[in-house]
Amino acid sequence: MIKDITIGQYFPGKSFIHKLDARTKIILTLLFLVFTFVCKNFWALGLITFVGVVSYLLSRISPKVVLKSFKPLLPIILLTTVLQLYYVKDGEILFSWRFIEITDKGVFMAIFIAIRILVLLLVSSLLTYTTSPTDLTDAIEKLLSPLKVFKIEVHTFAMMMTIALRFIPTLIDEIDRIMSAQKARGADFESGNLAKRVKALFPIFIPLFISAFKRAIELADAMSCRCYTGGEGRTRLRQMKFSWRDGVAGAIIVLVCALVVVFNILFVKVI
Repeated sequence: MIKDITIGQYFPGKSFIHKLDARTKIILTLLFLVFTFVCKNFWALGLITFVGVVSYLLSRISPKVVLKSFKPLLPIILLTTVLQLYYVKDGEILFSWRFIEITDKGVFMAIFIAIRILVLLLVSSLLTYTTSPTDLTDAIEKLLSPLKVFKIEVHTFAMMMTIALRFIPTLIDEIDRIMSAQKARGADFESGNLAKRVKALFPIFIPLFISAFKRAIELADAMSCRCYTGGEGRTRLRQMKFSWRDGVAGAIIVLVCALVVVFNILFVKVI
């Protein structure tokens, strides 16, 4: 299960999505995520879902990667879906037993929320799958550069975010190794009540924190030995440039967002 987490990983490629400027991908991803929450009916959500799926197909990333990224979060999605079935009381009653009532609107809401969460995961993970950590750092720094007027260390902030994303796969591998070592010593992480399971995680977290701090110190020492001083006066090997692909992608997303607003007005709202 731990190895199924793919967030933060980068998969090199030469697809249309890979060739987009990193700044374009960040802006369009944020815009897409915002309008995913703006969707009020299945027509609008269906359009957003279709665009998200097409984007993944254009990225040429293996479907196994997508399924692996969804697998660890399925319990959260299922829990959210069940809660929607229980709490939404409007509409025609489909099932009733003691204090439990399931209505047609509750079913629609549960399906709607589940699809929305899947789309959010699909689109947000696509950004890191198709953008290298270096490009991501440069793009964040460029987009936040106006904040330098307020004496904010934009480069440091961008570097922190990128390093955090970069080390997610490393920490996941570390957790898997620690768990395997603890299981070899007789540790049990799956039986017992909730309190026992939480207590059994302490032998994992303590070595993990120690390892993470060691990696942070080693990284700081390596950057210091290479005379790293931050973003002031630094040049880049690769210069970021917008191309016709960015214009096409931007136009499509703007059109999709406009259609979402139109669909919200024309069709019956679910939420």
